[in-house]
Amino acid sequence: MSTRAGFVALIGEPNAGKSTLTNAMVGAKVSIVTHKVQTTRARIRGVAIEGESQIVFVDTPGLFRPRRRLDRAMVAAAWGGAADADIVVLLVEAHRGVTEGVERILEGLEQFAPNRPVALAINKIDRVKSEVLLGLTADLNARFPFTRTFMISAEKGHGIADLKAWLAASLPESPWLYPEDQIADLPMRMIAAEMTREKLTLRLHQELPYQLTVETENWEERKDGSARIDQVIYVARDGHKGIVLGHKGETIKAISQAARAELEEFLGRKVHLFLQVKVRPNWLEEAERYSEMGLEFKDGNGG
Repeated sequence: MSTRAGFVALIGEPNAGKSTLTNAMVGAKVSIVTHKVQTTRARIRGVAIEGESQIVFVDTPGLFRPRRRLDRAMVAAAWGGAADADIVVLLVEAHRGVTEGVERILEGLEQFAPNRPVALAINKIDRVKSEVLLGLTADLNARFPFTRTFMISAEKGHGIADLKAWLAASLPESPWLYPEDQIADLPMRMIAAEMTREKLTLRLHQELPYQLTVETENWEERKDGSARIDQVIYVARDGHKGIVLGHKGETIKAISQAARAELEEFLGRKVHLFLQVKVRPNWLEEAERYSEMGLEFKDGNGG
């Protein structure tokens, strides 16, 4: 029996459910899921196996109107992911319908994804009545020639199997692109940094939306099978450092414990996690921070 393999780009507005869908398809927590928008910065790929097919998900940053350099890099990464993929899946939230953002994405699809199958996945279907769903489906299909339309709930798992089966059958014939046991092509150091960043985002989402980044500086395998992981949390201002540390260091301690617990579960072994907070006023403008997140750093406003 011949094998199939290829790349599937999930695109949509921030919070449309791309990360949740990736995790549901892959069956493991690869992409960071938070209620905060714009948390996926890097093109994290999850690898799912369906029969003889290997589906590689390109989890693109949410598409929104870019304002800063980091925003521009994230939007460029999202469209780059769509342009490189074999199949594109547009996620639209059922209860929000055709927003201004969705309209912009439909325009972009004509430009960036010509001559490739584009499926429509209407997500969070449990939030609206069936007649609303039918109307939305008709409206979206009138605006763009989608290859297929799927009704799903990424969170509850509805419709995921049908979408996955269709993707598996629609990918090109090809040898598998990754070893069978590999679920993400991000280096573990980066996945570890993302896990810590997720805990920071959940804990501090009101105070410090996007002004921080996490890097894994050192990863040491120990003789007893455990791992020592040293990470640095970079913040843009002195005042932010105090917020991350918290009163008597309580905040950073709680974040460290939560991140460590998740890392141990993910790696299946004991982890010693050490976090430091450093102020780096210009990290949003530093090229190397971008390459570490898998993004293009472009000079000037044209980016």
